[in-house]
Amino acid sequence: MAVRAFLPYDDRRLHRPAEPVEAITETVRMIWDDMVETMDAMPGVGLAAPQIGITLRLAVVDASDKRGQAVRMANPEVLHASVQMRKHDEASPNLPGVFAAIERPRAVTVRFLNESGESEDRDFVGLWATSVQHQIDHLNGKLYVDHLTPLRRKMLVQKSKKLRKA
Repeated sequence: MAVRAFLPYDDRRLHRPAEPVEAITETVRMIWDDMVETMDAMPGVGLAAPQIGITLRLAVVDASDKRGQAVRMANPEVLHASVQMRKHDEASPNLPGVFAAIERPRAVTVRFLNESGESEDRDFVGLWATSVQHQIDHLNGKLYVDHLTPLRRKMLVQKSKKLRKA
């Protein structure tokens, strides 16, 4: 297992949809292990493979109070989203030093391939739901700043670049 480096915001791999995972292999399990270790080192509550340069539809989420509860997902897709919304400050290691309040459905039902390679439907609520949706955005080539107005997005990207240079 290893902590992986994050791609910078302007890397094209972050802005393109990731490729579907055909099967859960030992390689996929090793990538998930690295992703969990990288997520825990941030520390964060979720990570998508494109954030570390792997253009596969893989994500991990752990919004538990104690670590070690990571859900490993391949090809996650939202089946149902609640009408009740939840606002949360979101950030990304691909755009360090900045964050924005993003409003997303408070609860989602997600279908994904689990560690055993089986299709699983799971309900996520609160921070878990926010993180899962954030990761699915990454897998679709979007970052949280894509939910903002163009002006606000430009301001945050410029601020992050300035902070990174300092």
